[in-house]
Amino acid sequence: MLYFFHGSDKDTAREKAGKLIESLRKKKPDAELFRIDAENWSEAKLQELTAGQGLFNNSFIVQIVQLLESPEAKEIFIDRLEEIAQSPNVFISLEGEVDKKTLLAIAEVAEKAQLFESKKEKQKPDFNIFSLTDAFGKRDKKNLWVLFQKAVASGAVPEEIHGILFWQLKSMLLAFGSKSASEAGIAPFVFTKSKGFLKNYSEEELKRLSSRFVSLYHDSHRGIHDFEVALERFILTL
Repeated sequence: MLYFFHGSDKDTAREKAGKLIESLRKKKPDAELFRIDAENWSEAKLQELTAGQGLFNNSFIVQIVQLLESPEAKEIFIDRLEEIAQSPNVFISLEGEVDKKTLLAIAEVAEKAQLFESKKEKQKPDFNIFSLTDAFGKRDKKNLWVLFQKAVASGAVPEEIHGILFWQLKSMLLAFGSKSASEAGIAPFVFTKSKGFLKNYSEEELKRLSSRFVSLYHDSHRGIHDFEVALERFILTL
C-alpha cells in the first residue's frame, strides 16, 4: 500500500505523513518502522521491504523521504510502483515538487496522492473550477487529473468537484437527444459546448457514468470510501 505526499509546503506534508505513521503504529504496535531516503537507499533494500514481512507475519511501515531526488532511485521506484502499491507493507512517501508524468503514474496505483502547496503559492488567483468541465467533456484524463489536483489544492471540497462534473454530464445527456437549447432546457452556450463534447462519449457511456456518479456520492457519505480518493480514482478510469 502506498501513500504519497508531495508539494512545496514540505512542513505540512511532513506533519501529515507523521500523523499517518503515528496512527498506523497505534493500530499495528508490532509493525517495524523503516526509513529510506536518497542517501541510504538500495534496490535490494527496496525489494526486501516490498516483499518481506517481520516475525509472526507483522507488516512493515516504510517511510520514504525525498527518494526521487536520486535519478537512479527514482527510476527503480517508478519501475516497482505496482509491487509497492500491492505490498502488504505500508509505504509513506514524502517528496517535494514532482513532475506531472511521475505524479500520474503514482496516482494510478497509490491509495492516496496528496498535494501540499506553500501559503505563498496559495495566494495565486482563484482557481476556476469550471475548467474541470472542459477537460471532462473532452475526455482528457491527464489534464482533468491535473486540474483536479489544483482544485483540491485551492480548497475545493469533493462535493463541489463532484457537483460541477455531474452538472456537465447531465448537460451532455440533455443535449444528446435534443435539437436545440430550448428543447434541452439548458442555456445556449452550455448546449453548444455539450453537443461538441458528445463525439467523445456514447449515450450508453454517459448513462453508465451517471449511475457511477450517483453511487460515488452516496457511498462516500455512507463512509464506504473516502470521497476525494474515490473521485480521483473515477477520473483515472475515465
